[in-house]
Amino acid sequence: MKIAIEGCAHGDLENIYDTIYALEQKNGFKVDLLICCGDFQSTRNQSDLMCMAVPPKYRHICTFYKYYSGEKTAPVLTIFIGGNHEASNYLQELPYGGWVAPNIYYLGYAGVINVAGIRIGGISGIFKGNDYLRGHYEIPPYTEQSKRTVYHVRNLEIFRIKQISGKMDIFLSHDWPSDVVKFGNVEQLLKRKPLFREDIDRGELGSKMYNDILYQLKPKYWFSAHLHCKFPALIKHLDDSITKFLALDKCLPKRRFLQIVDIPHNEESKVEISYDIEWLTILYKTNHLLSTRNSFTYMPGPGSGERYDFTPNEEEKNNITKRFNSNLVVPKIYYQTASPYNSDTPSKKTQPAQPVVNPQTTTLCEILSIDDPLAEACKSNGAELNVTVDLNSSISFLDDTVDIEGSLNSPQSVSLRKLSSIHLPDPKLDESDIQPILEDEDTNRSISVSEKIDCEEDKLAEEAINPAEEMVNQAEETANLNSPTPKKFKRRNKELYAGENDQESAFGDSLLLDLNLPGCSS
Repeated sequence: MKIAIEGCAHGDLENIYDTIYALEQKNGFKVDLLICCGDFQSTRNQSDLMCMAVPPKYRHICTFYKYYSGEKTAPVLTIFIGGNHEASNYLQELPYGGWVAPNIYYLGYAGVINVAGIRIGGISGIFKGNDYLRGHYEIPPYTEQSKRTVYHVRNLEIFRIKQISGKMDIFLSHDWPSDVVKFGNVEQLLKRKPLFREDIDRGELGSKMYNDILYQLKPKYWFSAHLHCKFPALIKHLDDSITKFLALDKCLPKRRFLQIVDIPHNEESKVEISYDIEWLTILYKTNHLLSTRNSFTYMPGPGSGERYDFTPNEEEKNNITKRFNSNLVVPKIYYQTASPYNSDTPSKKTQPAQPVVNPQTTTLCEILSIDDPLAEACKSNGAELNVTVDLNSSISFLDDTVDIEGSLNSPQSVSLRKLSSIHLPDPKLDESDIQPILEDEDTNRSISVSEKIDCEEDKLAEEAINPAEEMVNQAEETANLNSPTPKKFKRRNKELYAGENDQESAFGDSLLLDLNLPGCSS
């Protein structure tokens, strides 16, 4: 399966899809799946923009709203995790994942899914020690503080991920596991990003909490973004298994923000998203650990006197499978819970975002008998939760009218309006410029140099051109994926992959060849 990996999307969906199209045309293949590693920015309207932690002058609507409204449909199945530049109010509606637009799926606070036999897991947000032990207490309208804390990773999600057993093909995080710099060419990284040295010396470039996941799950691939650079690494585990790590840049010209990988899949299965039964069972068994309080909550562990092992057995998984009538395919239905932006309508005074329940979450919670964190947070804070959703605004991107009662085990059955087929004509290249997004800084906290890099690099985006054109140029240097013998050429960045010894060099070349990175040779 051809999978496109995107670093930081920053709401620039049209250019990302156009870049994929350009690479498909140049190389003669078809991309089956797009994975975005955070800072997706699923902003539907001006209220959503107010929920993003960026200065007002950098609040650009970008292009996601076109896919949310139905003006456009994503030409390739798209999966993403959240980062630290997000319309957090919208993502809070889908804590366990769901469709944010036709053919565009959010993994939730943390999640595991299956696509044609490929198991994909991920965790959203970034790590901040001050909020790691707190519950999911934030609700819109946000304060300037909660606008930032809402995307900070919580210990509950890490605890749940660590209950997973079995193979993991792909794992996603916005920030890097802090240990990965030990397994790549750190000196070359520092040549490009000298401000990282202090964080690396302190062992603080990335998240230490992700190291446990890396060494326990040992995924075949781990993809990240956030630090706005391309960095490959090869992690050899004690059992001789290998994790291939790749971080990518953000969507800007002359930047390495997109990579095509080829991963074996079940060719007899459709390229569609299915729930992971083990993950569903873990959600069910750990529901009692959910906290929506703004106070420290500790997960159980050895010596605590509480149960701390929630890895499900076969009987437990079978019981959950029955709840879904043995059909784990995620229904292709989403709801418009807010009005989309309309460029033809004069902007009115922006109203603060309010907490909204999403029927996708409500339905999943009813089937699994688990709680919606946003709904629980509203109860805890005495806030009003908007449960008024026009079911006629529900959008199905199936071929026929969908009976929710039959497919989702919901008490409601409605006729959903039909959207155009997923199999759209190939998109045409758009020459529109990219809008810059600036990393916001809290004035009351200290930040690491790795965070400051956002400010410096976004200033360079003022004169951005269409990245699709740049990727076409880079494709000229990419090995021909349809040919058994890739083309040979001189590497422009040869020093990036030159190890200090033969072993390092072998790791780097192995990663390059397996991932089909631009600049590889045979």
